[in-house]
Amino acid sequence: MSTPQAPDVTVTVIVHNDAERLPRAVESVRRQTHRALEIVISDDHSTDDTPRVARHLAAADPRIRYLRLPENSGGCSAPRNRALEIARAPYLMFLDSDDELPPESVAALLAAHRERDIDFAMGAVRRIRVDTGHRSTWMPHLVAERRTLEGIEDDPRLFFEHLATGKMYARAFLDRHDLRFPEGIHYEDQLFSAQAYCLAKRFTVVPEPVYHWYIAPYADSRSASISNQRHLLTNVADRIHVQRLIDTFLVESGHAALREDKDHKFLKHDFRMYAGDLPHRDEEWLTAFADLVNPYLETLSPGAYARLPRSERVVLQLIRDRRLSEARIAARDLGHPVAPRRLTTDADGRTYWGDRVPESIEARRELDLTDLEPDTRPFSATPFRHEITEIAQGPGASVDLTVRTYDPALRLPVGPQRASLVIAPGRHRLTVPFRLSPVRPGVFEGRVRLDPAAAHLPLSGFAGVRHPLVRLSCGGQNNRGLLLAPLDFPPRTTRVPYRSGATPHRVTIEPEGHGPGRLQLRWTPTGITAALRHLPHPPLPKATHLATAALR
Repeated sequence: MSTPQAPDVTVTVIVHNDAERLPRAVESVRRQTHRALEIVISDDHSTDDTPRVARHLAAADPRIRYLRLPENSGGCSAPRNRALEIARAPYLMFLDSDDELPPESVAALLAAHRERDIDFAMGAVRRIRVDTGHRSTWMPHLVAERRTLEGIEDDPRLFFEHLATGKMYARAFLDRHDLRFPEGIHYEDQLFSAQAYCLAKRFTVVPEPVYHWYIAPYADSRSASISNQRHLLTNVADRIHVQRLIDTFLVESGHAALREDKDHKFLKHDFRMYAGDLPHRDEEWLTAFADLVNPYLETLSPGAYARLPRSERVVLQLIRDRRLSEARIAARDLGHPVAPRRLTTDADGRTYWGDRVPESIEARRELDLTDLEPDTRPFSATPFRHEITEIAQGPGASVDLTVRTYDPALRLPVGPQRASLVIAPGRHRLTVPFRLSPVRPGVFEGRVRLDPAAAHLPLSGFAGVRHPLVRLSCGGQNNRGLLLAPLDFPPRTTRVPYRSGATPHRVTIEPEGHGPGRLQLRWTPTGITAALRHLPHPPLPKATHLATAALR
């Protein structure tokens, strides 16, 4: 009887109550082009059909072993650590049951290990939207080229790539430093990865995709992953707790010089995610959030703040100053050219966010917008702020909007202004002119009827979301800006019989449920339009192609 081949790599697939997707994950490991591997299914005491599915998979392939934890740990660390205890290979990888490995993952990372003596190898992680199939690369600038680093000091930006997956670790490296996943905490990947980066003497980055990470957009809060449960204050506390553990490790391991880089990563990535949600939080939540984050924010390096975009520094300072209602307003500007409602200029000509000159030196530094030149930049690039203050149902599918425009730098001339709403569901643009009348210096208001039935859709219909823009015209120049919606108005859905009923659609007018909260319109084909869009398109005859080419 032949002896089974010793595996080169152990791939651990952790699972908890995911019987439906587990086979897909395991199959992605089985179809690896490098065959000399073992697969450990580490079950965190599932209560669904996972045990039966896992045993069936193990029976079908001698490379698969099934490990079931005696009780649920509530996290990823324990199932990974228990699998690591029984792993037989000198190299280790980790896979979540709802994700996949591309076929060349093991081969690409193992080749990096065999080329030179390294502690781990890492590659590109592809994010795949489960609703649209859209693919993007996680932190693409960090994995764009093949390179070997002599420690994290060679590129501290890699702290941003804090996933424990998408990497292949040398077992000897983990054992030499007794490096295991921290149990009993959330965001264990961040601590584990920070430790691995700092302890590794050498590691290699390869640009090939080595991990497929499936993303469910804006999942229901009850079923969302831990990292997507940002509405929970315990989630905030867990993330800060891990940051403090990392800070302690950096000091104890002799890597305190990396603190500013790590702090910048926290502000730019971790805090930024919560900041983007602030417009959708109430006062009670904001108060508790400030109570949790402010003590930690006080410990961070000033240099980490200085590396942020001005809009993010403004939100951070407003939170630290407990100007929480204003922080919610400022958070709607993140990532978009949206002006504040008010600007204030001091006696020295410095311009600040908000309706008053900040009191402290620190606040004046962080809220200073002078360098953005709000009063002198080209009109087309000047940020304005357009907010819907009232929405009323109009005839048919239309809505009547009251739009308030803020011009804090006083760039618009005195008197009424020409404006229009612009939206393009397809190739044809719908433009709705309206007038903005002055309310007081720097504030204008107008009413406009937006009727989605007036849009010219493609003959095949249109399925998608569009956000109307406000276009201002002044002195022969145009400016386009976001239209911010009230965040609490209920969605309005109407059936619109485009082309006399030949291409019917459901049209929903609603606030964007995340980010700045733009007004958005969602078109969904119905009836014959929906059916035709799902029919396969027959290939054109070769003669048709030739005739089309001749007419170009």
